[in-house]
Amino acid sequence: MAARARLGVWWRMLRPFTLVASITPVIGGTALAYADGHFHVGRFLAFLLAAILIQSATNMFNEYFDYVRGLDTREHVGIAGTIVRDGVSPRLVISLAWAFFATAIALGLYISATSSWWVFGAGLLCLGIAFVYSGGPRPLSSTPFGELAAGFTMGPVMMMLVYYTQALTVTAPAILASVPIGLLIGAILLANNIRDVEADRAGGRRTLPIVLGRDRAVGVLAGSFALAYIITLALVATRHLTPWALLVLLSLPAAWRPVRLFRQEREPVRLHPAVKGVAQLLARFGVLLVLGLLLSVWVSR
Repeated sequence: MAARARLGVWWRMLRPFTLVASITPVIGGTALAYADGHFHVGRFLAFLLAAILIQSATNMFNEYFDYVRGLDTREHVGIAGTIVRDGVSPRLVISLAWAFFATAIALGLYISATSSWWVFGAGLLCLGIAFVYSGGPRPLSSTPFGELAAGFTMGPVMMMLVYYTQALTVTAPAILASVPIGLLIGAILLANNIRDVEADRAGGRRTLPIVLGRDRAVGVLAGSFALAYIITLALVATRHLTPWALLVLLSLPAAWRPVRLFRQEREPVRLHPAVKGVAQLLARFGVLLVLGLLLSVWVSR
């Protein structure tokens, strides 16, 4: 039981439900390339593992720097705070984060060597953004630009890198199709910041919900969901995406539940399911989009 409990602590530190933000763009970008007739299994697997490692390392950096700044307490809601609640060594957390980064860089060398070396430079830039999101004297996570930085980097940028490493080119439909994914990734962080708005305000942060106000931030969250579906419908209508992409509409019920909960509740402990609900929405949207792309290929054969 002790070993199982210890494993559970480490698993929580990775914040597993947030890993959908790194897995979805890789699978989505690969599916877009596959639909266009391109697929390289080695680069796909390497990119998937590298993305998970970078996301996990970013979560650990966030864990470490929140501890250093005194923002995490035993009463903190959510799965963060393993240092203060579970006694994990801060030095071990930061060391493991750097080890994950180093492994991701090694995987990036393989990806670049088998595709294009400019991908390596772009990957290093993404690593830098991942670090400054939590680290440095003024982390992006403490500003109104955290959602934008994460959504753009992990959505369009990552999906285009994935697509390029598969097809060795980039197309307009692939770029446009990455925008809804980026919106939903940014929405996960926005939901997290709405839940933690009072704790963040007390900690001196200036997140988007603090700048806009909680109610407006919930409106932005709902608008992000709506825009993701509207863009997808527009891409189908303009034939940039196959009609099979309309399968994403099956995820609409999952979009309503988090917004309703944010409007009904204000206690952080009651809002954690809403944050997880946004992550689940991204997962369902992504899976249905990928399924639609795959079906468009299989049906046409």
